Amino acid sequence: MRKIYQLIDKNILKDYFSEQLISKGDGCGYIPVITISREMGAGGHPIAELITKEMGKGWKIYHKQIIDKIAETSKLKKELFKEIDEKNPSITETILKDLFRKKYVTLSVYHKHLIEVLLAIGKRGKAVIVGRGANFVLPHALNVRVVCEMEQRIKWEMEFEKISRKEAIKRITKSDKERVEFVNNLFHHDLRKAHYYDLVIRTGQHMSIHDATNVIVNLAKRKFCI
Repeated sequence: MRKIYQLIDKNILKDYFSEQLISKGDGCGYIPVITISREMGAGGHPIAELITKEMGKGWKIYHKQIIDKIAETSKLKKELFKEIDEKNPSITETILKDLFRKKYVTLSVYHKHLIEVLLAIGKRGKAVIVGRGANFVLPHALNVRVVCEMEQRIKWEMEFEKISRKEAIKRITKSDKERVEFVNNLFHHDLRKAHYYDLVIRTGQHMSIHDATNVIVNLAKRKFCI
């Protein structure tokens, strides 16, 4: 499989990164964007929602909306992309079939549209992007990873999803595997490595969802001089 940057027009990346820095004369030139990589059950999505509220007017969270935008851009059914979003794609080209319209989309097409959408969101700014390996596309964002002890993850999944312990463990194990493989196959990186992030924060008994939100918001305001 070709490297991800060979799947898209290199000029897109060049133009994006040149626009990422806007001279303000105060050293605060980065377009404000926060990416959240998370383990299932660690509270990443609730944290992202709280960050969006705390950062103020104009800030938006991007999660499921990304899939919608990809489908709109590629003129393919949203359901088609749900099948490969954050799941394990083959190293060789994966072909998804629309049984009714007989339309096909290769994995490389999905990658291209995904990155174009992430770049567009990055240009807009005032965005909190959850998942999708966004930190590898937007290195100038405040890139955060949220992790948690397994027992706490299981407890929170049981509590918020109203499921059994067995089901919570099953979902978490499956999610961990799919997310690692998604990023590895697309970006050839291990999303679990701390040095890919500006901040790795562990939620749990001594770090609540609100505590984690406060840490991230304070850091974001300093980074972007807000």
